[in-house]
Amino acid sequence: MKAQSWRVSLFAVTLLMPAFAGTLPTPAFADGQTIKTADDFKKDFIRPASVPFPADNPFTAEKAQLGEMLFFDPRLSGSNWISCASCHNPSMAWGDGLPRGIGTGMKTLGRRTPTILNLAWAELLMWDGRKTGLEDQALGPVTAAVEMDQDVDKLIEKLSAIKGYPTEFERVFGVEGLSPKTIGQAIATYERTIVSGSAPFDRWIAGDENAIQEPAKRGFGLFNGKANCAACHSGWNLTDNGFHDVGMPDKDIGRGEWLKIASMQQAFKTPTLRDIDRRAPYMHDGSLKNLAAVIDHYDRGGTARPSLSDDVRPLGLSEAEKSDLLAFLLTLTGDNPTTRLPVLFPASQGANR
Repeated sequence: MKAQSWRVSLFAVTLLMPAFAGTLPTPAFADGQTIKTADDFKKDFIRPASVPFPADNPFTAEKAQLGEMLFFDPRLSGSNWISCASCHNPSMAWGDGLPRGIGTGMKTLGRRTPTILNLAWAELLMWDGRKTGLEDQALGPVTAAVEMDQDVDKLIEKLSAIKGYPTEFERVFGVEGLSPKTIGQAIATYERTIVSGSAPFDRWIAGDENAIQEPAKRGFGLFNGKANCAACHSGWNLTDNGFHDVGMPDKDIGRGEWLKIASMQQAFKTPTLRDIDRRAPYMHDGSLKNLAAVIDHYDRGGTARPSLSDDVRPLGLSEAEKSDLLAFLLTLTGDNPTTRLPVLFPASQGANR
């Protein structure tokens, strides 16, 4: 494998902190219980200094490069035409731009494809939280009959027959070589390097008052106050990584399928709001076509039912407040590096069977 096909930048493993310092000269905002100062919000929203990797699957450039190849290789699917990147397209903020995902045989899946941005900071994964980490999740879509429909034993046989993969797995993982476990570890390592770029919001939080405009600043106040968005979309990644029923009218019970308690019925994972303007349509069912529709949904308070989150309620936002809130959301889009497609190992005889 040619080393130059993988560029491990400082951005990939160390998040460059904005070059601004000092205290934010912004007013305090009420979060419903306390009054937080500008310094409090700086602490709450500042970007982390590095990307976390687990001790049992530490980062190496070679492992990330191997994971990148696997992520973009359609031969991981039973049909040989669906790759991880088919649904998680870097050109579409690592989603697919569809209301609901498409799986094997062009069948429409039950939920919208979530972005994989910033999953290095996530624990439970999928809309319903059924996966406990990236290593656990990596082969899930590959082996799911409705998604990539690949038998894991046949996958090992297929990759073993492609000249280059066995050698590379041995180089990266030593005697363990090519196995379902190491495939998952390689893909997970690559996915952890997929991090949203520094955004105008980050530069404003760090002290640059000119980074965002006054409507967006007012929108930030609404986000943390009257609109109550920060109750779930908290921290630098603008998600609590939790599960909430936000009142969508469909019958999908979400987390309730795996956790049989009342509050988890029709609850879904809180997505990051990073690069949110690039990820339409919205919600787990892809039913809201733009961010204005999302704001209107929360302003109405969602569908009333016993499991509806206490944080979802009618907001009484004016049209001007909705406009300011939207202006703030648009400041969350980062300066993201261009993703180059890797050169894949050529097929060997019998490798595509």
